[in-house]
Amino acid sequence: MFNKLKQFKDIRGQAKEMQNKLAEESVTCESNGVSLTMDGNLKLTKVNVNVDLLNPDKKAKLEKAFQDTYEDVSKKIQRIMAMKMKEMGGLPNIPGLN
Repeated sequence: MFNKLKQFKDIRGQAKEMQNKLAEESVTCESNGVSLTMDGNLKLTKVNVNVDLLNPDKKAKLEKAFQDTYEDVSKKIQRIMAMKMKEMGGLPNIPGLN
């Protein structure tokens, strides 16, 4: 039983280390007047919108630009996350899940 608890503690430590490393990563993408920055924990850390898009007549354009930019930044940070996880040894062997 103590061995299982030690394994759990080790896995938890590895996960925390990975989360900290991923938080150091950051990607910024811009599309049609919208700029988004996302960190490796998938948290949006910065949003910038061109003032011209704040006109109510351009609501649909702003929504589309935000959607496109979010897709771009998400894909790029996910690639970085996958590479970082691979560098750190991949996912740990979690008892009961392998």
